[in-house]
Amino acid sequence: MTTVGSAGDVKDLALADEGKKRIDWAFQEMPVLQRLLHTFEREKPLAGVRLSGCLHITTETANLARVLTAGGAELVLTASNPLSTQDDVAAALVKHYGVPTYAIKGESNQLYYQHLNAALDHRPQLTMDDGADLVSEIHMNRPQLLEEIVGGTEETTTGVIRLRAMAEDGALKFPVVAVNDAMTKHLFDNRYGTGQSTLDGIIRATNLLLAGKTFTVAGYGWCSRGIASRAQGLGANVIVTEVDPLRALEAVMDGYRVLPMLEAAAQSDLIVSATGDKHVLDKAHFEVMKDGCMIANSGHFNVEINIPALEAMAVDRRQPRPFVEEFELSDGRSVRLLAEGRLVNLAAAEGHPAAVMDMSFANQALCARYMLQHSEQLENRVYTVPQEIDQEIARIKLEAMGIGIDTLTPEQEVYLSSWQEGT
Repeated sequence: MTTVGSAGDVKDLALADEGKKRIDWAFQEMPVLQRLLHTFEREKPLAGVRLSGCLHITTETANLARVLTAGGAELVLTASNPLSTQDDVAAALVKHYGVPTYAIKGESNQLYYQHLNAALDHRPQLTMDDGADLVSEIHMNRPQLLEEIVGGTEETTTGVIRLRAMAEDGALKFPVVAVNDAMTKHLFDNRYGTGQSTLDGIIRATNLLLAGKTFTVAGYGWCSRGIASRAQGLGANVIVTEVDPLRALEAVMDGYRVLPMLEAAAQSDLIVSATGDKHVLDKAHFEVMKDGCMIANSGHFNVEINIPALEAMAVDRRQPRPFVEEFELSDGRSVRLLAEGRLVNLAAAEGHPAAVMDMSFANQALCARYMLQHSEQLENRVYTVPQEIDQEIARIKLEAMGIGIDTLTPEQEVYLSSWQEGT
């Protein structure tokens, strides 16, 4: 059953009560957002502002929505990936929180873009993106919306790459804050969140024992660092592939083998890409992969794996398990693609734990407020998150964890700001 209307497009409103229970469960692990909920309710920093968000529709996102609407935002949400929606959460957002939501897990690409444009029909003054699809759609197909847009925020590495490319080309027509670049985002969400949730998705999809397996991670950015660390912790023999010599050197010093992907593909039991780039796994790699090799993506878009090339090579296809598709090649080998090459941590599992998304979504909420407060001073480019926002989120998180830290004495502050005193 499908529910369609001005309140959104979700799979089944009957799922709403179950979704609300899970949203409340996640909120217990989100003390920074709890604090912001009270602040936003009191101060109403987003009062009357039309905000369209293209985000993964998960329990954690629903709690961000609670903060934004408490702050007065007129919010509409759409999914940022066809497989990342939790249908019970989408239903709860519509029924219990009054947030028009356009998201159905497994929706077609056509429906995905219909939903995206439904969110843009809201005529947003602020955008909030996971992957920059809202910003891209506005600039390419709906430029008439630009007049009313104050600015936006972007939470993913992939999205920030796209936006910086737009800015360099002079194509970006409103300012965007790169939430992904906040220390309280990429050092924690990307590393600990992606590390744990990617392994969770792989194990749920495959029931694979990772101990003793050869596990290759493409890239050694913050997401890939987390994946490599967690895979090694579960007993896998980890290989890292890189194009950046500094990151490759760091991976070596961290104890991993570093190889070109063509060499790694020939000996891997499982390969995960998390680079933000295109065709990291390509035809040449499929041609040398071990029989039964599993491949997955934890980057935002499924273009990291050249799926059309794999489909063209296959003589047969079958689905032995949900979220696993086996491609039989002409020489009898098989390559197993997880979660259609989409974000395996959200497609086959539940995404990042609430405790780490607490900080990422606090950045989203506070950067939306910052954008409104400083819109007249901001140019049409990509901005980093102000340090004071980063510091405040970290301070609140530590307090919630019951952890205290030292403060500098006046003497120490003077010393750090002076140059006269030496040996």
